[in-house]
Amino acid sequence: MLALITGASRGIGAAAAKRLAADGYTVLIHCCRRRDLAENLAKELHGHVLQADFSDLSQVDSLAQTVLDRFGTPDLLVNNAAVSVTGLFQDIPDDEAETLFRVNIFSMMRLTKRLLPGMIAGQHGCILNIASVWGETGASCEVHYSTSKAAVIGFTKALAQEVGPSGIRVNCISPGVIDTDMNRIHDADTMQQLADETPLCRIGKPEEVAEAVAYLASDAARFITGQVLSVNGGFHT
Repeated sequence: MLALITGASRGIGAAAAKRLAADGYTVLIHCCRRRDLAENLAKELHGHVLQADFSDLSQVDSLAQTVLDRFGTPDLLVNNAAVSVTGLFQDIPDDEAETLFRVNIFSMMRLTKRLLPGMIAGQHGCILNIASVWGETGASCEVHYSTSKAAVIGFTKALAQEVGPSGIRVNCISPGVIDTDMNRIHDADTMQQLADETPLCRIGKPEEVAEAVAYLASDAARFITGQVLSVNGGFHT
């Protein structure tokens, strides 16, 4: 079994790679800048590293072609790569917003499009898209990020309808506040407040999101598609 995980050098992506490798997958670990981390992870998991900057859609095309030429069509695609910008909506520069949408939405759609023909031909495949609780609720000072993650949810539901007859499942995982580098922009008081607002009274771990990835990729979820699985400690219901 072959799994491609984007944004997998650290955080949720790295945890997902480790969990899937434990389930017997050969993991393709995509990274943007931290090739050193990706190489260490690949060595640990006997996987392979693929580097591409997803703000450049031509690099997405090149990565997809490399995957197909070297490894064939993946059995599992985990669209995890994402960036965030924080600030008042009207203060975010247009170029930063456009970069965010290229990485968070357009690259995900482009990569999926390039890999789908092989899945359709084989009448088999699983696509998992990583969204966010902010895509469900919205977040002040994260309007662009929230919008992009809402789009991930919409993409998941629509594509699941389209490719279900071809035997392909498409689902979405929506993490709450997780202990990742992306959330380290927040100070300790903010993180404690977010923990206090979570019914389970703590911040989530990347490994807990990875468990959801493993479940939705498994045969135990073979009749599940077009769904959003929230991993948020009850932060949003």
